[in-house]
Amino acid sequence: MAENTDLEFEGDEVELVVDEALAGGRLDAVLAKAHDVLSRNRIKDLILTGAVTIDGAVVSEPKYRLKTGETITLVAPPPEDPEPQPEDIPLDILFEDDHLIVINKPVGMVVHPAPGSPSGTLVNALIHHCGASLQGIGGVRRPGIVHRLDRDTSGVMVAAKTEKAHKHLSDQFADHGRTGPLHRAYIAFVWGMTETAKGSVDAPLGRDANNRLKQSVRKDGREAITHYFVQARFGDPGWDITRVECHLETGRTHQIRVHMAHIGHPLVADSVYASGYATKINRLPAELATPIQALGRQALHAAELGFEHPATGEEMFFEAPLPEDLQKLEDALEPFNKAFAR
Repeated sequence: MAENTDLEFEGDEVELVVDEALAGGRLDAVLAKAHDVLSRNRIKDLILTGAVTIDGAVVSEPKYRLKTGETITLVAPPPEDPEPQPEDIPLDILFEDDHLIVINKPVGMVVHPAPGSPSGTLVNALIHHCGASLQGIGGVRRPGIVHRLDRDTSGVMVAAKTEKAHKHLSDQFADHGRTGPLHRAYIAFVWGMTETAKGSVDAPLGRDANNRLKQSVRKDGREAITHYFVQARFGDPGWDITRVECHLETGRTHQIRVHMAHIGHPLVADSVYASGYATKINRLPAELATPIQALGRQALHAAELGFEHPATGEEMFFEAPLPEDLQKLEDALEPFNKAFAR
């Protein structure tokens, strides 16, 4: 029976007395089941580094089989300072509390530091903004990133401040809303006129065999499913553009971009997956060609995000309006709006 398993963040102490129901269980498995804050992998790491004692003696074997009456004590060390440096970068914050933060990510911001983008990222900005309210993810004082948007995709994102929130949100994103409340909706402007007002693309994705920077539909790829719904059609003799809302049933890299290109409707201004459509701009009136050329990025925006709050259980919902560049595109398209039956 657990005597103290109310672990809110790393640095707290957990004490567990092994009863008959727990006897014979693995040390790492029992600790992971006793509370829902630390992941099993994190608990395993802590055991290996000597953070767990049984009846006062350090036990560094995750597979240790427990005996009735033993007292397990886990003392997780305080979170280490993050390697990414805090940077004072303005954030468009939609919501924030002690457990998580929701932001409207701008175009051009990379989510994680990486080769080629060591600074100026969302993580750098969050570390600066959140400061001491970051209670540690995997032993490091950093935000818990549970999903990502491409550098040139704008829109709503959520990040966790605590290990517990990170695990809860990660589980929701892994489920992709199949059985839970997770909801993600993206707005995309695509070339051409889709045959139907709604449809689904079920095509596995993997790294392109000829270009490691691209994804492609592959028989040996990972399952990927995108649902799309037409919101508006625009066009004139010689060209058509459709505004669609996309819902993800999986979360693969570049999923919407690849899937829409796969069915013959690549995203407007997507230099990677719509390069063959670049000449279409020459058929457009100048008042429309100008905002498309000014985009410099795929016409994609994460407009809606819904999830269950990891602490309160409340269903949260957030919206981000079209950013200025896509709003200019839509305004230029509006005179060419084609009414259609949904």
